[in-house]
Amino acid sequence: MVDTASTSTPNTGTPSTGTPSTGVTSTGTTTGAPKADAAGDTAAGTPVGGTATDVRIDVDLVAELLLGRWAEDRRISRRLALDPAMHKIEGMPYADARARTLDQLRILVDAGAIQRPYPTEFGGQDNHGGNLAAFEELTTADPSMQIKAGVQWGLFGSAVHHLGTERNHREFLPGIVSFEVPGCFAMTETGHGSDVQSIATRATYDPETQEFEIHTPFRGAWKDYIGNAALHGRAAVVFAKLVTQGVDHGVHAFYVPLRDADGVFLPGVGGEDDGYKGGLNGIDNGRLHFDHVRIPRTNLLNRYGDVAEDGTYSSPIASPGRRFFTMLGTLVQGRVSLDGAAVVAQKVGLQIALTYAMQRRQFPTGDGSEGVLLDYGRHQRRLIPRLATVFAQSFAHEKLVRTFDDVFSGREDTPERREVLETQAAAFKSMSTWSALDTLQECREACGGAGFLAENRLTGLRADLDVYVTFEGDNTVLLQLVGKRLLTEFRAKAPKDAASTAKFVAAAAASKLADASGLRRLGQTVADRGSLAASVTDLQDPRTQRELLQGRVDTMVAQIGMRLASAGKDRARQALLLNRSQHELIEASKAHAELMQWDAFTEALDAVPDGDTKRVLVWLRDLFALGLLEQHLEWYLMNGRLTAQRARAVSAYIDRLIARVRPVVPQLLDTFGYEPGHVRAPIALGAEQARQDEARAWFAAEAAAGRLPEQEKKPRP
Repeated sequence: MVDTASTSTPNTGTPSTGTPSTGVTSTGTTTGAPKADAAGDTAAGTPVGGTATDVRIDVDLVAELLLGRWAEDRRISRRLALDPAMHKIEGMPYADARARTLDQLRILVDAGAIQRPYPTEFGGQDNHGGNLAAFEELTTADPSMQIKAGVQWGLFGSAVHHLGTERNHREFLPGIVSFEVPGCFAMTETGHGSDVQSIATRATYDPETQEFEIHTPFRGAWKDYIGNAALHGRAAVVFAKLVTQGVDHGVHAFYVPLRDADGVFLPGVGGEDDGYKGGLNGIDNGRLHFDHVRIPRTNLLNRYGDVAEDGTYSSPIASPGRRFFTMLGTLVQGRVSLDGAAVVAQKVGLQIALTYAMQRRQFPTGDGSEGVLLDYGRHQRRLIPRLATVFAQSFAHEKLVRTFDDVFSGREDTPERREVLETQAAAFKSMSTWSALDTLQECREACGGAGFLAENRLTGLRADLDVYVTFEGDNTVLLQLVGKRLLTEFRAKAPKDAASTAKFVAAAAASKLADASGLRRLGQTVADRGSLAASVTDLQDPRTQRELLQGRVDTMVAQIGMRLASAGKDRARQALLLNRSQHELIEASKAHAELMQWDAFTEALDAVPDGDTKRVLVWLRDLFALGLLEQHLEWYLMNGRLTAQRARAVSAYIDRLIARVRPVVPQLLDTFGYEPGHVRAPIALGAEQARQDEARAWFAAEAAAGRLPEQEKKPRP
């Protein structure tokens, strides 16, 4: 196999150099920055290629920040993930992988690793945040095992726990928690995925027998892509339209037995195996269908809707729409856990790729020796900004888990808090899972041919996480949910009377005129006085960063909101305009998620004392912020939010920050806290270093002995 690592580091020039550190205030603003030259870099710097650096961060402090409130739960899970029996074996036939994953879930039960969120009477701890924190860390061992456990206890068990009442808990939870009853979460249908309200499976109540009849009327109504359905599932929580006394009361959840003790489908139940997939092949995904299957009335999970013996329906929530969204809201933990798992996978991938890049040598440098990949500017650009992003995502995820725990513990279980949780979960899950695919692919390419080998895990992680972007809510659909919440907030702030509306429109028009006329840019030009250094200094200010990020969100939401407002009360016109605005709405939702990640990073800095540690974390926060500005630079220029000079300063300062961070990369990787048993990639565990040491020792010995042949043409210095 050809080693393609060289594609990122062309044989021109020498490795880049770093810059001295600067002071940082307690609020996170950088002070005393060295004066920048026209290139936006300092005149003198510390060589980046060396192993020594004057900057020393408190690795333990940052590690604790990343572990978060439930640090001990994460540590316990990480220790469990070191067991070789829990590790994925690449290339294993999928039938064997399924059997291995089933055994891994039994290990979890024996280790007491899955009981945290359940009530104490079922062996639990009512520890909702700690459960998710621990669950995410299992990604380092085997994503299939982590997701199959999520199906059993995070979806199947959680549905019974949160959608059922005491009668359901007593009857069903003991078998679920002990894993005596492997189960399925049967919501998605072949014909309806994200649009759960339109599923076709029916649960029709028969008062004469006091039973529900579960039926899938056509092929598109089959439950599809269901974990545990192909082989192991003995029961399922089936989502179906509840029909009683001739009235459809919308989607409800039912506990439905599937197989007998020998694994044979019960009468009326059928299914198919989804077969080999693009990833997660340790999970037996399959399809289920029901032909007038009868279950007892009490198998309805009846927290939000119940049917009396005579067929009378009742619910504590009168509105069918609010009832539906309340039921689905109780299952938000799946999105929260996927956000965390995606962050964990990126950390592992970056640890592999960055370690390799600090050891793999390629192309002669100025002194004739080969340089390590991470000393080349382009290679730094590929990986170090993604390192900054994963720090931002880590802090944002910790904030999300705290919100989740506040709600599910009952401390702050209010409609407003649940709405915040659902919005954060939809936004962060979308951004981190997309980011995981991007980061793992870049890590794979940055490792060349070595990255393509299954033993180095990058291709396997990329394949296993691929489906994360579409399950537990397709990312594009989730971001529309976020966007609609933003529009709701915009409408709530918009004036209702004619006079105030006129002022509101005038203010919006004035803001738009300021953008179009260049007044904002003029202010920046005056402030910068033609100095790139002055532009950089302002971009270092967190107030400037937040204003730019917040301004993009506000402007995009306002533009869409004003457009929709032009339709007045014409619902058809509103729907048409909203459909035409979907792309912009999703971009606004992404911008909102990025702003929330920046906020979480900035808030995390408050827990760090002044010194090198805070200095480095501020660099990473600034790198994340300026990376977002660079990514959306066209928008900022077109909307008059940045001058051309400041746009140039964005990229120049990013390069400067990357060079500053480069010497600290080994320490930053140490803050992840992953041991060799978590990483398990030979190129990141000494194999590449051993090859390089052997090669350099051989050349040194040959040169000392005078056995090296004379070169026809000596390399140009």
